[in-house]
Amino acid sequence: MTKTTVYFVRHGQTYFNRYNRMQGWADSPLTEQGILDANKVGQRLAQIKFDQAYCSDTGRARSTARLILKANAVSGLTEPIETPFFREEFYGYFEGMNSPEAWYLTGAGHDSKTYAEIISNYSIDASKDFMKQADPFHDAENSTEYWNRLLLGFDMLRRDNPAGAKILLVSHGTTMRSIVGKFGQERFDLTKSPRNGSVTKLLLEGSEVHVEYYNRIDEGPLE
Repeated sequence: MTKTTVYFVRHGQTYFNRYNRMQGWADSPLTEQGILDANKVGQRLAQIKFDQAYCSDTGRARSTARLILKANAVSGLTEPIETPFFREEFYGYFEGMNSPEAWYLTGAGHDSKTYAEIISNYSIDASKDFMKQADPFHDAENSTEYWNRLLLGFDMLRRDNPAGAKILLVSHGTTMRSIVGKFGQERFDLTKSPRNGSVTKLLLEGSEVHVEYYNRIDEGPLE
C-alpha cells in the first residue's frame, strides 16, 4: 500500500515558550528566534514538493507554516489550510501559567512533581486526565476529549489527499509528543520536549500511523 508522508513541524519559538508558560489554546507571537526557527526548517524542507500544507488554527502555527512555504518554491503553495483538529492540547485553567508550577499542581497528587515525571511514571494520556482533575473548572481536555478531536485530523488527511501525497503539517509540541507516544511503539524518548522548528516524520498507511523519526533539528536537507 502506498504511504502518505506527513512532515510534522513544531512551530517556531513564541514569547510564551521563551517565558516557559503554558500555551495550549492560548497564543503568543513568534519571537525573533521563532522566525529564525521557521526560516531554518523552511530551508531544510525547501526541496520537498508538498501536495498540501496544513497548520493548526493558531497564529504561531500559521506564521511558521507561511515562512516554510515561502522558502519552498517547488510546491507552489503559499497558504496552509488551517484546522482546529491539530490545535494544541487545551490546558483550561492552567493556560498562561508558569509551566513548572502548573505541572507540579497537576502531578503532586500522583507523586510526580514535573511533566517528565508524570509521563515517565504514568503516560502522556494520564497527564491530560490528571490536568483535567486538577483544573478547578475542569475545562482542560482529558485524553478522551483530546483524541476525539485529534483523530479527526488524521481522518481529514486521509480523506482529502491521495495515497502517496507529501504533506506539511505545522502544529505543537505536546501534540507532537502525544502522537509519537501513541504510535511510536516506545522507540523514542518522550521526556525530552520536541524543539521549536523540529521535524517529526509520519507515514500514513491505511488506518495506521507510523513514526519514521522524531524531533529532528539537524542541519541540512530532510527527506
